[in-house]
Amino acid sequence: MSGDVFAVKNHDTKYEFKAVLLMCLTFGVLSLDRWLVAPLFPVIMQDLNLSYQHLGTLAGILSITWGVFAAVLGGVSDKIGRRKVLIPCIIGFSLLSAFSGLASGFMTLLLIRAVMGVVEGGFTPVAIATTVEASHPKRKGLNIGIQQSSFALIGLALGPIIATQLLKVVSWHYVFFVSAIPGLICCYFVYKYIKEPADVKKADTAAPAAPVAPVAPEAKPRWSEVFKYRNVVLNMVALLGIMSFFFTLSAMTPVYLTDYLKLSMEQMGFVTSGLGIGGFFGALFFPAISDKIGRKPALFMALAIGIIALLLFIPQEAGSSNPAVLWALLFFMAVSGYGTLMMNTAVIPTESVPPALMASASGLPICVGECFGGGVAPAVAGYVAMHAGLHSITYLMLGGLIFGTIVCLFLRETAPVKLAKKAAAAAQA
Repeated sequence: MSGDVFAVKNHDTKYEFKAVLLMCLTFGVLSLDRWLVAPLFPVIMQDLNLSYQHLGTLAGILSITWGVFAAVLGGVSDKIGRRKVLIPCIIGFSLLSAFSGLASGFMTLLLIRAVMGVVEGGFTPVAIATTVEASHPKRKGLNIGIQQSSFALIGLALGPIIATQLLKVVSWHYVFFVSAIPGLICCYFVYKYIKEPADVKKADTAAPAAPVAPVAPEAKPRWSEVFKYRNVVLNMVALLGIMSFFFTLSAMTPVYLTDYLKLSMEQMGFVTSGLGIGGFFGALFFPAISDKIGRKPALFMALAIGIIALLLFIPQEAGSSNPAVLWALLFFMAVSGYGTLMMNTAVIPTESVPPALMASASGLPICVGECFGGGVAPAVAGYVAMHAGLHSITYLMLGGLIFGTIVCLFLRETAPVKLAKKAAAAAQA
């Protein structure tokens, strides 16, 4: 290994900026389309005669298809190229969001959301790989954080505001129609500016203009080879606990605040906003700081913040809880949740494998996290709440965080700054 892992000739900083910005904005639009159904559901349920159980089912089916096809289409993009997956997926989730406005019943909406999970899941690991490929090694973590942070900011923090303001002037059907426009605009710019990995590498290394012979199909690694890499497997296992914590937190917080802590609807809305804002800062901060201090120190900092905040949240009781304090605790739990998710689904796995396997390495942890965390964990939490009391779900979340922390102890460091120091020390020895 070279002593200078940051040596990149003629890196295209302008392309890096464009690619990261486009992947960031598009992922934010994707998040808006995914979560738009939640703030619109009170009016949808009246029109379509639905229940809260239907809402849980809609969220669960999208998570499961998202997870499965994150793994499938991530591997496909490693074989056929990024653009051939990115562009159809963006068109797909944009149009499917619009089609949600045409739903006339639960089964129609369920089918639309299931297919939306397919294309949104396919987009996610490919966008991460595209961001990594465009980034200078010194800025990988920072750029992944920027790209992923829009999910919380646009979808969870701004999405409910956008939806409720649009409802003042149009029906919920037209809100879904309007939501398709930003995605189609993003698709145009992705088509215009995003390059394939070989073109990015050619520019970075100042390769001659002579044509490059195509890589023989048999020379390309199979997606299943990601299981040979220790970090990827550990990321998948750790996410069983981390996603259980975070998806349970996201799904159960509103009812926990109103039914257990006895907050009013207005207070609940204020306190819950801490999740979206905290998620934005967590997704941005921890990958960025990991460029400086290493991936594992940043990851354990995030996990420690989550455990401490949750331990302070558990003793909160009805009638004695300050909404501002609850907001702060949820903010720090979301900071931890999104920070640990970014490190385990994007930063560490993509650095642990060869470039040809990056999307697969990101897609598989996303698959495990979405299927188990989004599909199974909230259902388990609901069962536990029904039979052991609502307060018991906090211990389920704590167990998930502790489990994830133990698994992460066995990860290997991948940060370029750490590898550079290790290589320099080895050279001096």
